[in-house]
Amino acid sequence: MNYQKNIENQIMVIFGASGDLTYRKLIPAIFDLHENKLLPTHFAVLGVSRSDISDTEYRKKMKKGIKLFSHYKDASDSAIDVFLSKVFYLSMDTGDGKEYGILKEKLSEIDTEYKTEKNYIFYLSTPPHLYPKIPKYLYGQGLNLQRKGFRRIIIEKPFGHDLQSAQDLNKKLLEFFDDEQIYRIDHYLGKETVQNLMVTRFANGIYEPLWNRNYIQHVEVTAAESIGVEGRGGYYDEAGALRDMVQNHLMQLVALIAMEPPTKINAEAIKYEKMKVFQALHPLSEEDLKKNVIRGQYSDSKVRGEEIAGYRQEKSVDKESRTETFFAMKFFIDNWRWAGVPFYIRTGKRLPTRVSEIVIHFKPSPQQLFCTNEDNENQLILRIQPDEGILLKTGMKMPGNGYEVKSVNMDFHYTDLDNHYIPEAYERLILDCMAGDSTLFMDGPASEETWRFVQPILTYWENNKDAPLYGYPAGSWGPEKSDNLIEGENQKWRYPCKNLADDGIYCEL
Repeated sequence: MNYQKNIENQIMVIFGASGDLTYRKLIPAIFDLHENKLLPTHFAVLGVSRSDISDTEYRKKMKKGIKLFSHYKDASDSAIDVFLSKVFYLSMDTGDGKEYGILKEKLSEIDTEYKTEKNYIFYLSTPPHLYPKIPKYLYGQGLNLQRKGFRRIIIEKPFGHDLQSAQDLNKKLLEFFDDEQIYRIDHYLGKETVQNLMVTRFANGIYEPLWNRNYIQHVEVTAAESIGVEGRGGYYDEAGALRDMVQNHLMQLVALIAMEPPTKINAEAIKYEKMKVFQALHPLSEEDLKKNVIRGQYSDSKVRGEEIAGYRQEKSVDKESRTETFFAMKFFIDNWRWAGVPFYIRTGKRLPTRVSEIVIHFKPSPQQLFCTNEDNENQLILRIQPDEGILLKTGMKMPGNGYEVKSVNMDFHYTDLDNHYIPEAYERLILDCMAGDSTLFMDGPASEETWRFVQPILTYWENNKDAPLYGYPAGSWGPEKSDNLIEGENQKWRYPCKNLADDGIYCEL
């Protein structure tokens, strides 16, 4: 993993340090950076949470997380212990502003011992209701000031619950931190294929001339999960697929697909071009809300011989819940490049497989000269997970007499690069924040703009309690109604695998 940027000595403070995200993602990612020799010479981690435990107990727990979830999970105990010697824990109530003096003293103590030059990153791995409070309390102790050393703050999604709450959150954050200090993290943007999307477009002369309304028929973005709510029924029943996946992850992918070439590869230029895409999203009319938006909810089913409970049977879910676990929609972008090109996005839980991918559907040749034994459509497929790579579908002649054409795949997998280390998304994004590079982070205005686009959907559902909510069996590709979204002869969603409900057929990506 090459990284040319200067990483200054610093302390990372993780609020919510006893939580699952810290255990499964953050500490393992920071350990991977340590093993790759990417951390600065003087570095420390301070975990902050309410649990009353010692440094030793906390390190013991984090060691288990590293052994389970780190890329270097097979590292020796001594190597892990060397890293954990720089990990500390502070028990305090993060919701009580009076206790932040203790935090300031602890940071000063670590700073003196480890010579971290008063450079602090504050990572908010906490419930969203603390997002406005923690910055306020840090401000109260002067921990936001950058007179000596830098101060940055990382915030996990959700960035608001709707447009109004997103605007309120951004306003409150800016009372205590400057915009360039705030890093809104979206782990999708840290995935290698997402970043490679810009390279595919802007480094290859064969793609960019075709990347417009003249050659692209439609664009499809899918983020499918095979799991259910996994014990998060209380949170998910308040959020739903639209808030959980569409407003952030999928809209960010759409922006990278649709943006104009930036003048430079830096945070300011890329965010400027992405913002232009968000501002060009065609406002959804009431007809669009009725015709081009599909929501669904999974029901009980038998998948691979296993009985799967329906969403309403999940723990902490309202028995009459109308929360969507599947969402699909069609929309347009009102600009010169994309005028008239439909964009289709879908996401859902309890679908046949875990896969996130972008599919560029190119227009067919103007005249069919050859016999085809199947739909011979040219597609460029960028797989984001689980098997990151790029696939190009093109037509080739079948051996033998005549000109029978068959669709074949030109396939590349990142795993084929045996000698190249592929960092996890959190590893890349944490390192970028350490370096002060916000290119792959969302800014406040962009967050508000995507909320502005989806707010009519939320309002429509709120005002129309009888708006359709389609059921679909767990293990299927969502409501059948969603198949009608994609218009055009022989046009349909790309299905990386068949339905698993009832028949037990396995996926082939």
